[in-house]
Formats: sequence, structure tokens, C-alpha cells
Amino acid sequence: MGEEKKMSPSSPEIAPEGEKTIISMRGIYKRFYIGQPNELEILKGIDLEVKKGAFLSIVGASGSGKSTLMNIIGALDRPTEGAYTLDGVEMHDVPDRGLSEIRNRKIGFVFQTFNLIPRTTALSNVELPMLYAGVPMLERGRRARELLELVGMGERMKHMPNELSGGQKQRVAIARAMANDPAIILADEPTGALDSQTGRLVMDLFHTLHREQGKTIVLITHNPELAAETEEIITISDGQVIGREKGGGALAAH
Repeated sequence: MGEEKKMSPSSPEIAPEGEKTIISMRGIYKRFYIGQPNELEILKGIDLEVKKGAFLSIVGASGSGKSTLMNIIGALDRPTEGAYTLDGVEMHDVPDRGLSEIRNRKIGFVFQTFNLIPRTTALSNVELPMLYAGVPMLERGRRARELLELVGMGERMKHMPNELSGGQKQRVAIARAMANDPAIILADEPTGALDSQTGRLVMDLFHTLHREQGKTIVLITHNPELAAETEEIITISDGQVIGREKGGGALAAH
């Protein structure tokens, strides 16, 4: 009888499913310039398991391999060797033409540089992944407006990116990442271009999405304070996982 929940696909009454593995990596290697004198091995046997509904961070210095790992998690690149299963899909079996569909439907990306389309309103930016997914126009508009309201951008949905502050752009980017109700949100240094106060608002939004929407969130960061806010911290160095520890989660946020 109670009030209808605002975003039905998200309610986290998924306790039994909470133990489902959403990312499974076994023996992931990534090499570049294979067979050439300058061959580079960036990832050196990464094993990684992430449970559905987890909020974790991947940390490491510049050159540690975390961006290469992010590209493989996000289906932007393939491993040279090893097995990767994403939300039940064996990625090795996905043809190249299928990777973009996997990215569009299963992964919501949030980047440091926002990556909004400049001459398009906030609303249209959020609608775009749904357009690619073949969602009907009326449904696209309804869900885009709902998501912009969710991130506190309802009053600015007709604004162009150049009319928005950095924090507002990032909130639009987060709404866009949620457009197709993805299995995973992959956030690469999402507060890197923001001042500390605005970055705090963006991190609070991630905590809300994790808590209220039950989203699996993977945060790539070099900032130990942000990493401490996640439930688990994976540290990589020289292409290998060298540490895995519990973080403070939302309790460490303030």
C-alpha cells in the first residue's frame, strides 16, 4: 500500500543474490607490441572477483596498470591471455561487434573529463545510450528526466554542457551512466577534475546509488581518501594485485 518506489529496477531486495559474482577474472595478462623488440607486458596474471552489489576501489600509482585493467573490465579492450566473465557472459566468446552492445547495456561509464556531447542538452546526453539500445522515444525521455531528477539536475535538463559547472556536468554523466540500468558503474577518477567540495557531492551520489539502487560500483582512483570510502580496496602495482583490504564504506565518507 505504501508509496511507489521511484525507480523500480533498482530496489536492493537482492540479499540472496548479493553473493552472485558479477566480475570474474582469472590469469589476466595484457601485452602490447607482441613479438616486437619493444613488447610490453602491462598486466601480469590478474585474478579478481567482484560480487554483485559491491562498491570497491582499484588503486595504484601511475603506470601500475589500473587504466589497462579498467579498459578490460569495461570491454573497451580484450586481454591477451586469461578468462573474463562479466555478469554471466564469457567475454572471450563475444565477437568484436558484440562488445559495444555489452558496454552499452551492462556498463555505465563515468570519466574524469565527463565526456558529454557539447551541443546537446543534458537531457539528450542522458537519452543517448538508450537511443543506441533501441529504447522508444517516450520511454527514453521519461527515464532521462527521472534520472536527472535523481542526481539533482531536474531544473537544468535543458542546459547545454557549457552552461553547467564541473560538478553539474559530472552529475549529468552519472545520470547517463545509469540510463540502461547497467550491471556495473565504472568510475575512472570521477572527482579528479573537481574541487574538494564538489567532489564530495559526487562521492555522496555514488554512495546513494550503491545504497538505494543496489548498484555494483568500481572506482578507479589514486586518492587513498576516496578509496577508504569503498567497501573493499584492491591495490595493484606493476600489473599485479598486491593487496586487498576492507575499506570503511559510507561510514568513512565524512
